Amino acid sequence: MTPLIPLTRDLVLIGGGHAHALLLRRWGMDPLPGVRVTLIDPGPLTAYSGMLPGLVAGHYDLPETQIDLVRLARFAGARLVLGRAEEIDLAAREVVVAGRRIGFDAASIDVGVTSAMPQLEGFEEHGVPAKPLGRLARDWTAYRDGAGPARVAVIGGGVAGAELAMAAAHGLRHREAKVTVIDRERLLSETSEEARRLVRDRMAGLGVEAVEGTDVARVEAGRVVLADGREVASDFTIGAAGAKPQGWLAETGLAHEDGFVTVGPTLETSAPGIFAVGDCAHMAHDPRPKAGVYAVRQAPVLFDNLRAALSGGRLRDYRPQKDYLKLVSLGGKAAMAEKWGRTYANPLLWQWKDRIDRKFMRKLSDLPEMKAPKLPDPVAEGVIEALGDKPMCGGCGAKVGRGALREALAGLPPVTRDDVVPLPGDDAAVIRTGGARQVISTDHLRAMVEDPALMTRIAAIHALGDVWAMAARPQAATVSLILPRMSAEMQRRTMAEIMAAAREVMDEAGAAILGGHSSLGSELTVGFTVTGLCDAEPVTLAGAQPGAALILTKPIGSGTIMAAEMARAAPGPVVAEAWEAMVQPQGRASGILAGAQAMTDVTGFGLAGHLAGICEASACGAELRVADVPLMQGALELAEAGTRSTLFADNLAGAGAVIAGSGGARHDLMFDPQTAGGLLAAVAADQAEALLARLRAAGYPAAIVGRMTEGGGLRLV
Repeated sequence: MTPLIPLTRDLVLIGGGHAHALLLRRWGMDPLPGVRVTLIDPGPLTAYSGMLPGLVAGHYDLPETQIDLVRLARFAGARLVLGRAEEIDLAAREVVVAGRRIGFDAASIDVGVTSAMPQLEGFEEHGVPAKPLGRLARDWTAYRDGAGPARVAVIGGGVAGAELAMAAAHGLRHREAKVTVIDRERLLSETSEEARRLVRDRMAGLGVEAVEGTDVARVEAGRVVLADGREVASDFTIGAAGAKPQGWLAETGLAHEDGFVTVGPTLETSAPGIFAVGDCAHMAHDPRPKAGVYAVRQAPVLFDNLRAALSGGRLRDYRPQKDYLKLVSLGGKAAMAEKWGRTYANPLLWQWKDRIDRKFMRKLSDLPEMKAPKLPDPVAEGVIEALGDKPMCGGCGAKVGRGALREALAGLPPVTRDDVVPLPGDDAAVIRTGGARQVISTDHLRAMVEDPALMTRIAAIHALGDVWAMAARPQAATVSLILPRMSAEMQRRTMAEIMAAAREVMDEAGAAILGGHSSLGSELTVGFTVTGLCDAEPVTLAGAQPGAALILTKPIGSGTIMAAEMARAAPGPVVAEAWEAMVQPQGRASGILAGAQAMTDVTGFGLAGHLAGICEASACGAELRVADVPLMQGALELAEAGTRSTLFADNLAGAGAVIAGSGGARHDLMFDPQTAGGLLAAVAADQAEALLARLRAAGYPAAIVGRMTEGGGLRLV
């Protein structure tokens, strides 16, 4: 048997820039055993700069220009932390993200630059920076597709500003557009006279007005006010006035040049083991302009040097080219090329640029399928069938099926203690001590995300669901952890992240963490034993009456989305939104629904399975209106494409005699296992609308999804 290689080193990539994206692709194809990779970025997508002018001009749709960091991280086996890095503690060798501290042995910075102008009055409220690219890419799409006359101002008349101005004029030609580019000096001052003349002629042909030799005084709603008192009409103002470093980099203690992190020939900074690439880096030994071509060509050297830094190898030098081919979009499907001081204009140049850009994006989206390790030959009968045709899901998708679980529990002897109240069908029990009613439950999850802190939040919310479902107040918790085999230092780092996340969730819920147990194993598993106190009789599965309305507090679909994410088939924003839904606490919802007739949390058995449990315990039936059940973004599309959790078949069989409607993907999602799902409550029909309004006012995307009925069984309509 091949020994499990322990994790011994942490590599942290700060920022999802082009060099890091390429590095992740290569790491997925050739990882360094023993290294845990972490990518930190504010969002699940990052925009590709080369296609931004084409997006503004309308040549590309937004998804074509976005690099999906969730898929890349999954391919590389990396954990993705969605957040903005705000500090690097060089002494502790930790990156700080929203107060969270992430340790590293080697790190790399690729956060790009910004063209935000905080010093310019009104820009933060009324302007959109060209860099970072994400906001402009998102906001422009909605603006371009609007109606009525369009007025756009671009602050900054360099090549980037001119490109955006021409692209805006072309993209808004259906809206009687007026585009103005403003520069404090002369437009395109960094280019040759020949290139400047060609671009100015193109701008004039597109109706772009140039305002030169004046500063901008302030930006207001609907206009830009110039220093000389003139006003430029603008309801979409773009800041493209040069590249400025991210402000926090100068505070790291790393050597820098005006805020740009200084690197040597190996791309290493002044701190050993910390590298920087892309526009945020300054190559002091061989300065170069800020251009994406350098980031792309730095990626292979960075890959080699990070591996060397983590394995005791020798670093190699990056040798930048002296000049590079500048391809400038001219609004429509036309482009200009400049290199070595010579300028070329040809209709075929845009097609060439388009092919280069699309090839780059395909490289980061059409990721190769890596071969799974071969099984020994021979293997015992049944091994192939037990493995199935896809990896086992995590979270509740890895739970034991309802049928097997019920059969095992049926063999337990009856409880005879007077102070213990078993609740058939419920995941929790009630203990009576000195007149107090205490709820107790336990749950643990096989990790479905690589980030232990995020997984801990999900597992804690999930475990507390049993307490909240009984309308109890969380009281105490103990933690049960299995960590992947790793070095003592990495155990310390990982435990610190896990316990910080657990404390935050439990503190917010009002529960105290009393301790717990941990061990090492083959993969991360996080669990909690939780208790809660009931001020009144607990709400259970029993007690629902015919005619009661059914309220669901969260959308469903997490099992399908997480199964798709494991297969790199789920779009990054869909996955990120599912994570947000799973970590939404249900404490306030529990308080609002405390008077429910019956209540459960929707987890591993799926919505239909848990509703069937209420039907069974309450000795009545239910009608579930499938069309009214809220779904997580993207869940239906993934289900229609055939994605199912590995627990789906067990849930379908374990829900009992379900009378199905027309079937289809939406129907199948009723059996999708949920992790940290919402509460499902049966409430008096005359109170349902008022309760729903209170839940929505508290921030829950709740819905009335059906009703309890006479007789038995569950009907999907």
